[in-house]
Amino acid sequence: MTSAIDVRRGVLRERFPLWTPRTLGSWLDLCAEDYPDRPFVITDDRTLTYAETAAWSDRFAAGLRELGVRPGDRVGLLMANHPEFFALKFAIAKAGAVAVPFNYLYRAAELAYVIEQSGCSVLITMTEFAGLDYLAMLDEVTQGWPEGRATTLPDLRYVVVFDESGHPPAPGVLTIDDVHELGAGRARPEPAERGPDDIADLLYTSGTTGAPKGVLVTHDAVLRTAYASALTRAFEDGRRILFSLPSYHMFAYIEGLLAAMFVGGAIIPQTAFDSVRYFAGIQRHRATDILCVPTMTIALLESERRPEFDLSSLTAILSGSAPAPIWLWERARDELGVTEIVTGYGMTECGGAMTLTLPEDDLRYVVETVGRPKLAGAAGVDGADALTGYSTVDPASGAPLPAHREGELVSAGPTTMRGYWGKPAETAAVLRDGVLHSGDLGRVREDGYLEVTGRTKELYKSGGELVMPKEIEDLLSGHPGISQAFAVGVPDQRWGEAGCVCVVTAPGENISADAVIAMCRDELARFKVPKHVLFLTAQELPTTATGKVQKHALVRWAQARLAQAAGGGEG
Repeated sequence: MTSAIDVRRGVLRERFPLWTPRTLGSWLDLCAEDYPDRPFVITDDRTLTYAETAAWSDRFAAGLRELGVRPGDRVGLLMANHPEFFALKFAIAKAGAVAVPFNYLYRAAELAYVIEQSGCSVLITMTEFAGLDYLAMLDEVTQGWPEGRATTLPDLRYVVVFDESGHPPAPGVLTIDDVHELGAGRARPEPAERGPDDIADLLYTSGTTGAPKGVLVTHDAVLRTAYASALTRAFEDGRRILFSLPSYHMFAYIEGLLAAMFVGGAIIPQTAFDSVRYFAGIQRHRATDILCVPTMTIALLESERRPEFDLSSLTAILSGSAPAPIWLWERARDELGVTEIVTGYGMTECGGAMTLTLPEDDLRYVVETVGRPKLAGAAGVDGADALTGYSTVDPASGAPLPAHREGELVSAGPTTMRGYWGKPAETAAVLRDGVLHSGDLGRVREDGYLEVTGRTKELYKSGGELVMPKEIEDLLSGHPGISQAFAVGVPDQRWGEAGCVCVVTAPGENISADAVIAMCRDELARFKVPKHVLFLTAQELPTTATGKVQKHALVRWAQARLAQAAGGGEG
């Protein structure tokens, strides 16, 4: 018997029997022709249809050209999930430029680094957000930017300001309204001289293991990945996806914005996560799908106000970026009413999430694996119904390993990055003959699903023995009293490095450090048993904007806590 999910996938396959490479600008225009009056970007204050978004992006694109933006130029975008972000994102593509969406939580030095390293000629920025004053940051790192002569950022010609209050920040400083007006005489500019295989985005990595690097991805790559997401998750016509994850990151950009377009759907972006705002957005705008990371999903389940809202429209959730215990998925199913729960795995360098579990999968796949290569239909690898291919290699030598053997995960496919901007050595280290070396340890199971067992950079040696943190983390996360656990190596005079587990207890639960150590002693080899246990809240975890725990920052936090305890301070 054919299921509803199979029917929905069949509709998508029939609509795209052949893959036609496109630019982002031409893709928006095609969607505007097919769904002109459908809502595309929905917020509490305004709704943009596909046609309105396309027209708005045309005007912005023409305005950018009037500022001298030419094909291949980099245009920085420092903006939260406001409607203007999405129109500007497509406008940059239509102008033939490369979009550089920045993390808007950067501090001054970080912001100066990415602006200079990317060589942005134009920066479009908010005036402030979440207590950060971006214009003051610019004043701090460079002089003369309002006049177009930034002293220490020589490539930066214009700063364009977005201020929700509608008030210009200073006389003579360009606003996005000014750019819009500059394009008024050319409502629909001629297409820029760019093709689907040209670079669309320069996306800075989240920096979980060090300084961010600018990843170069093409128009065709992000559209293939987005179509594969819609196909794998079997989007129905008009799906509405609510998220607060930042759109400068692949998660919201591809799994939300671009994927929704393949079914004439809509996005419901929010500028920051709040469980009550999520519930209110689902109810008011009849969202059918939400994007989360596990800590957000936990907050939704633990909110005392959830019964106040009608969540009956919600049928699906994609919760990625970190593993989670089975109870989380069972409660999401039983208490949020979602019937299609999926997780996935990927990285910016390979084009975003390359694997997903299927919405029809048993929940054990969501817990035990990170899914299988996305179904891709006509957008797949050499005609195969998969977006990419995975295998494993020896982490030390790079030699291929037999099928299903654990090792470093490597992938190849049409969405792989072109390289890191301005960093040829770093590119050569991870991209070899078209094969991307992830730095992640895992295996491809006999059923095609991937298991991720750790990161090569997160391994540590204790007493000369190599310890894999994920083995400890998986053991502890299975305890009902533990919500999340992260194992790291900290410097130790006797052992070189000593294991330290940082534990977030489950809501309403209490577990001692001695109990954690005892559980490890019962199940693990002696050298793997951690020497230290530290407790913290989910809010104290150092994470990226998409919920990935920054292990290098967690090591620093653990060292500080242990030093404080050794010095007689509070533990």
